Amino acid sequence: MMPRRPRIVVPGIPLHIIQRGNNRQACFFADDDYHRYLEWLTEYAAKSDCTIHAYVLMTNHVHLLLTPGTEDAAGLLMKRLGQRYVQYINRSYRRSGTLWEGRFRSCLSAEENYILACYRYIELNPVRAKMVLEPADYPWSSFRSNALGEPSDLLTPHPAFLGFSSLATERHSAYLKYFGSQPASEIENEIRAATNGNFALGSSRFQAEIEATLGRRVSRGRSGRPLKKKAPDSGDLFVSRS
Repeated sequence: MMPRRPRIVVPGIPLHIIQRGNNRQACFFADDDYHRYLEWLTEYAAKSDCTIHAYVLMTNHVHLLLTPGTEDAAGLLMKRLGQRYVQYINRSYRRSGTLWEGRFRSCLSAEENYILACYRYIELNPVRAKMVLEPADYPWSSFRSNALGEPSDLLTPHPAFLGFSSLATERHSAYLKYFGSQPASEIENEIRAATNGNFALGSSRFQAEIEATLGRRVSRGRSGRPLKKKAPDSGDLFVSRS
């Protein structure tokens, strides 16, 4: 059996994470389940040094956009949260065994257009799944906070999101306008492919910078010799802390 490819994580660079129910089975069954998950996500994100920017809880999977403060922060968050939630579900519904489908999947990106595209990709999930007509109609996502200003103890806006405006009301309006524009299918396909493949999401330049930093391939391509790892430059775009 081939060893698992190490997850691509750089502290300070956002990760888009997907965690699915085992065999695509449901992992949320009632409103209380969603509430508990969000409660523990808030708790463990703070304890694990992760900031959450966007999320959606679907019936059988979860999307998160977060920035890890350390290399192992995201893994620690998902481990703590996953174990706590599985214990709750098994106890509440008198079941046993696994709930999640192995490792969560992820991709990282530091480029503004891709980060904002991840915001929209995540919050449009219920609409794409034809569960609701409008994203605001779905209660288990970050859309109402990011687009409508609904208070949230969980969310921390990413600098790319704050770039819409220094004023909250103008920022929400600008995000709504951005959200209403037709998302390009190409960038949505890039997000899916990068997340499922554990690749870096972004331009070829960004991918080359991450490859040089980590010393290994972070995009689709031919396998080859490991790349020579370089020490990060504090002035580089992709290692700045948000």
